[in-house]
Amino acid sequence: MTAVFPQAAPWSEQRASHADRESAVGHLQRAAVEGRLDFDELDERLEQALNARTHGELAALLADLQGLEGQGHGQEVVRDGPLVLKGGMHGVVRRGRWKVPPRLTAYGGMGGVVLDFTQVECPLRSLDIEVHGQMAGVTIVIPDNWSAETDGVESGLGGVKDRTTPDHSPDTPLVRLSGTAGLAGVVIRHPKARERRRLERELKAIGSR
Repeated sequence: MTAVFPQAAPWSEQRASHADRESAVGHLQRAAVEGRLDFDELDERLEQALNARTHGELAALLADLQGLEGQGHGQEVVRDGPLVLKGGMHGVVRRGRWKVPPRLTAYGGMGGVVLDFTQVECPLRSLDIEVHGQMAGVTIVIPDNWSAETDGVESGLGGVKDRTTPDHSPDTPLVRLSGTAGLAGVVIRHPKARERRRLERELKAIGSR
């Protein structure tokens, strides 16, 4: 007896996978970086992409964004503009000694982004960071004598938590945040006790070499 298989649904009606949704999120984020979408459009489309069930729903979100630059799926993109960090599915953490550009953009995605500036050497007097909390949020850790401005961030559902102290040395950077808090929010703070202990251990280890 010959088995009879049902005819496959049209591609647009087939179910999308997590990878398909993540790919669409990446395209939307790149479109925003290139100026094709404003922040409100990006947030609206990201929410729709993460909740999309079919290929057709995802395709509709990208239909007017053909020809995007940088089709790779890396989580870190460097162009002539800012350093762009994307949390994606697994998250991105910048910690330790790393080169700090004058402008950064961080998209929390579904994995989150953590930017730790406690061990960097930053000669800049101001640092502009565009943040989009999205599903998992963005956390920024700055040294005690750095200060922050968060008025440029739209609070969204997740809100913005500024846990820094007002003390600021004129010779240290001012971190200016802009963007959207998204669903998970944005946090900027000084190191916690556990982080301070780890930092002390690392500095002692460096000094003993």
